[in-house]
Amino acid sequence: MLKLKMHSPDLTQTQIAKLRDLFPGCVTEAQGTAGEIRLAVDFDALRQELSGQLVEGPQERYQMSWPGKREALLIANSPIAKTLRPCREESVDFDATHNLFVEGDNLDALKLLQETYLGKVKMIYIDPPYNTGGDFIYKDDFSESADGFLKKSNQVDEDGNRMIANTEANGRFHSEWLSMMYSRVRLARNLLRDDGVIFISIDDNEFCNAKKICDEVFGEENSVGMFSVENNPKGRKNGKFISVTNEYCLIYSKQVEAACFRKIVPKHADDMSEDENGDFVRRSGKRVLMGENSLNNSVTNFKSPKHYSAYIKDSDLILKKEKGIREIDLDLLGNGYVRYITFKGDIFVENTYSDEKFKELFSEKSLDIREEKIYEKHFSDMMQIKSMLVNDGYEAIVENKKVAYQIDLKSTSAKKQLIDLMGGDYFSFPKNISFIKSLLSLTSAPDSNEIFLDFFSGSGTTAHAVMQLNSEDGGNRRFIVVQLPELCAEGSESVKAGFKTIAEVSKERIRRAGLKIKHENALFGDSLDIGFRVLKIATSNMADVYYAPDATDKANLDLFVNNIKTDRTHEDLLFQVMLDWGIDLALPIAKETIQGREIFLVDGNVLAACFDTSGRVDEAFVKELAKHQPLRAVFRDAGFKDSAVKINVEQIFKLLSPGTEVKCI
Repeated sequence: MLKLKMHSPDLTQTQIAKLRDLFPGCVTEAQGTAGEIRLAVDFDALRQELSGQLVEGPQERYQMSWPGKREALLIANSPIAKTLRPCREESVDFDATHNLFVEGDNLDALKLLQETYLGKVKMIYIDPPYNTGGDFIYKDDFSESADGFLKKSNQVDEDGNRMIANTEANGRFHSEWLSMMYSRVRLARNLLRDDGVIFISIDDNEFCNAKKICDEVFGEENSVGMFSVENNPKGRKNGKFISVTNEYCLIYSKQVEAACFRKIVPKHADDMSEDENGDFVRRSGKRVLMGENSLNNSVTNFKSPKHYSAYIKDSDLILKKEKGIREIDLDLLGNGYVRYITFKGDIFVENTYSDEKFKELFSEKSLDIREEKIYEKHFSDMMQIKSMLVNDGYEAIVENKKVAYQIDLKSTSAKKQLIDLMGGDYFSFPKNISFIKSLLSLTSAPDSNEIFLDFFSGSGTTAHAVMQLNSEDGGNRRFIVVQLPELCAEGSESVKAGFKTIAEVSKERIRRAGLKIKHENALFGDSLDIGFRVLKIATSNMADVYYAPDATDKANLDLFVNNIKTDRTHEDLLFQVMLDWGIDLALPIAKETIQGREIFLVDGNVLAACFDTSGRVDEAFVKELAKHQPLRAVFRDAGFKDSAVKINVEQIFKLLSPGTEVKCI
């Protein structure tokens, strides 16, 4: 229910609104004296609108700006004192899986993943809030310095209520959305490999702004193109003049020279086929002349009767001037090209190639002779991205040679797919699994072991699609998905079914999808990774004294001895150490006991960690641990027997395992 404004009208804002109707380009969003965002007049632009001569004004430059952009950049670069806490009870196959489900604010998640996955992600797909005026966007705090934000992020407990309604009545309707997206896209770019690609689903409301953000962050030269995705064949009922049936998918590469699509997309489904050599796309189709009469009529109508003749007999190519084929006399063309009449049974095919080219295509079995046309076959496993064209709003084509792959750009069946899987209507606008699978296929080979990231996970379609595609081609692709524990709407079907947050819906969808995929797939079922580690964003495991020792009362010496929060486990500490060291969070973790003390071994020798605080870590224990030859070793300060042992630890490792990097917390 709307509230009474309880004050007199703001006539300035009313007048500016009227002016916007006449000169929309002269009204913008600006920050007021109290920090609020209000409509404002660009008087320089207005003067030019009302003048017949060039009006002097501020220096013009090509740029995109909005209130809050500098703050968005600040927050993207600001450090946070947070961590990822493992949650075994909500995970699936925690010890063996290579997939991650990160629960929490995706801005925090992107910052926490910077060290570990910098330049390692092959593809990012996101389906952010479209800013329709009725949806929600992330509310970020742009009011503090980097130091202030770091301190706040450590001292304030995590707050699940990170979403705000962004209605069209909001003075910074576009600015809020732009600031939210800008910081996240900047951080996301860092995670992409040089040959990595990002796909961003968006609709008309913010399409132009989304493209401008990506042009700035990635560079216009790295824009690959755009898909037009049909998501509502009947058209949206809220369209004032046009019933819109589609949305868009922007495509940007990290470095366009290095980026590649594994498969290309044909204009039509019939253009794709396969033979004993694999998938191919038919190109350069030429018309076919059916039967002897058609052949003779065609030859009669040639403007120049001077041609070679070529025909295929018993799988051999005969290419020469010949009078004996159906009594047709064909002579060599003077320009070096050959008009070929290719004989195969009762079918004659008209085509034009150079002499050498035709022989090459034939010898490589790259000619596809069909009842209506003859085609070249184009094979490849990888290809360079050249351009992306939309074809009739349903399919797309990457203009290049090589192998083809049809892409499903429709998303109309997504809702039914999710309801059938979950047994209820628990998510409003899920993405189509086939669509995401198509994007995955474009960017990865089955045996690539590549990482795919979705930091607006929603219902979990990307994770579902990765598992589904792996089950179909035996792939070992990995996913990292991020979802905020946003509260489900009161009275919704999801709440009635016992789901409190969208993150809970997403996790359950991935669990059910994994079981269904494994049950239906016998070929790769045993080796298929349908698990995921749940990692929840939380405040740092370290107590405040760790970050601000000078501000701590020196009389409370216990804080300096035990600087870890009391509710944190050894496994919590392990994951924060892995984050700090940039170690893959999906590596296998083993527990062992040495001389009665528990140690963690990450992927054999990647990291050895002992968080014992009993004061029993002595030189004998350190020597035994060093025999594992770990690349890294970490201890708790409070765990050493005495200061002499702590001093000697590095010397022991230099002697027994010189390649080990040793640290303590």
